[in-house]
Amino acid sequence: MSPPDSSGLYGDRGRSDEDADQPRVVVRDKRRIDPVTGEVREPAAAQAASSPAGDNVTDTATTAPSAAADMAADMTKELAERTEDLQRVSAEYANYRRRVDRDRVLIGELAQERLVLDLLPVMDDIDRAREHGDLTGAFKSTADRLAGVLDRAGVQAYGEIGDPFDPGVHEAVLHSESDDVDVPTCTHVMRRGYRRRDRVLRAAMVGVADPVTPSAADSVESADQESSAERAEDVAPSSDE
Repeated sequence: MSPPDSSGLYGDRGRSDEDADQPRVVVRDKRRIDPVTGEVREPAAAQAASSPAGDNVTDTATTAPSAAADMAADMTKELAERTEDLQRVSAEYANYRRRVDRDRVLIGELAQERLVLDLLPVMDDIDRAREHGDLTGAFKSTADRLAGVLDRAGVQAYGEIGDPFDPGVHEAVLHSESDDVDVPTCTHVMRRGYRRRDRVLRAAMVGVADPVTPSAADSVESADQESSAERAEDVAPSSDE
């Protein structure tokens, strides 16, 4: 005799293929008192700590500070490298600015000197007019204003009669000897020189008188002595008289 079919009594009609696709309902018993034994169950956290998974969590918590320290060290090293690169770039930029400023000043100085050199022939004409007494009236006023412009630019004229000869600032075109000088001296000024601050723009063209050489001085002195002796003989009375 076959057992009675109880599926109809409890509504269990058997799981078909369509029922297998539906999610199953899972019921978890979270009661702290076991209904069968009446004992108190351990908390889920204690079970997790005693399980191998809890050991893995402990190991992860231990290794986490070490990983954070390594990351902090890497970040500190990278920050130091970036700071060094920034300091190097800043120093290069500062050097570049100084070089550009120096070149700008140098270019301005060269431009001013070129303009002054173009004006020097005009100043030579003014000097010749002054020597001949033609520097009068409006011409004199214009010449004075031009001289004021050069003076404000730091340009100074030099080269006067009686100045000691300096080959660094004078150009000698005439040479002579004189007893009136002890050192090479400018006796003629054919063209004045100009300097701007410590830089010579154009050397002065001068005639130079050198002191008499020792040999020439000795010959002159001996000639004077001979002439003096002859005059003394002419003046002295003879013994026969």
